[in-house]
Amino acid sequence: MKTKKAMRKTVSVLLFLTLSISTVLLAYLYFSSPEDKKLSGEWTAKLDMTEQAAAAAYGWLQEIEAVTVSLDDLEACMQELSIQADLTLEQTTRSGGTFHGEILPESYDACEQAAYEALAGTFRKLVARRLQLAGYTGSTEEDAVEALIRETFGMSAVEYLRACGPVLLPSREELQARYGGSGTYEMAEGFLIREYDTDAPGPPRSERCIRQGADLILAGEDGPVMRYILREP
Repeated sequence: MKTKKAMRKTVSVLLFLTLSISTVLLAYLYFSSPEDKKLSGEWTAKLDMTEQAAAAAYGWLQEIEAVTVSLDDLEACMQELSIQADLTLEQTTRSGGTFHGEILPESYDACEQAAYEALAGTFRKLVARRLQLAGYTGSTEEDAVEALIRETFGMSAVEYLRACGPVLLPSREELQARYGGSGTYEMAEGFLIREYDTDAPGPPRSERCIRQGADLILAGEDGPVMRYILREP
């Protein structure tokens, strides 16, 4: 009886020691891992603007009663519209530091131009159909329709849509306010938590990022919303 009791006690002690050593080892590996200690660097992400631009274009076409295309058609012609967002982290402590995020102006301008050029292609097709329905006998090829638009409005189709058409994208300032800015960050409970510098009243703005390998995934209320990819040094 005593022998069994002693064996149980020995097994319990060994199990406790094993679990303790495993816990310490895992903690050591977590905090000493080169990947986890790499908290300085530059990351970049792509904001997909296709759905938003297509929805804005579709709403405008409905307003002017020119809808003979579907929302899916507009998304297809506006695919791969994206804006670059950069994020820089500078480590100042063992588990934290400062950050700066920015929406690149040149990337925003290129995306906006691509969105209006895509809409202009659809717009020229719609104008051609209207001309045909009205009994127009001239050419309705794309170049001919573009020439008619220039003659009618004194500007190209893209320029006309920019001036009189829908707002296809949020302003760069709006996107900068949402995804850009500066502040401090800290690693805690498996998250990289960013606290933004702000002079606005109320609680400070904060965001959580999940680390996945070298990448950072911005976590929203309904799940991940954006992936920042580490740039190679």
